[in-house]
Parts: sequence; C-alpha cells; structure tokens
Amino acid sequence: MQLGRVVGTVVATEKAAGLEGVRFLIVQPLDKHQHPSGRPLVAADAVAMAGPGELIYFVSSREAAEALPVRFVPVDHAIVGIVDDVHLGVT
Repeated sequence: MQLGRVVGTVVATEKAAGLEGVRFLIVQPLDKHQHPSGRPLVAADAVAMAGPGELIYFVSSREAAEALPVRFVPVDHAIVGIVDDVHLGVT
C-alpha cells in the first residue's frame, strides 16, 4: 500500500466490462512525510467515497485488480482506504 492524495477526477466515456459505475481519480503519490513522490497516476476508487483533496492509500498491480467488486478488471491502481491521520514513529 502507498499513501497518496486525490488531486482530480477522470471522466471516461467508455469503460471495460466490470468497470461500469467505478470512478477514476487522479492521485499524487506521497512519501511518509506527505511530500509528493513521483508523478500523478489514475486510480479506480474501490471505496466509492474518495474525493479531491482527501488523503488515501492505494494498491497497485494484481492487488488493484482484486480490490474492485468485479475481480480482475483491467486497472493498475485502486484506492482502498481513506486516511484519517498519520503518526510517524520516532526512530
């Protein structure tokens, strides 16, 4: 799982079978200090309630394909949780 922030939405006029009704959001990956880490990406909203500005966590690859109601749909990233708070341990 990786931390990210929703920075926008995507409108798809056509979707693959099994993705009907699934929203796609633009996510900026973040490091543990919530600083941008890499380029923004598109993720399917598996929790069906994430929105712009929210801190989320997402999964990639096979885990993303299994996170949605219809399993093994063609997605590379999926939002699987909304983050309430982040606490860093002292190391």
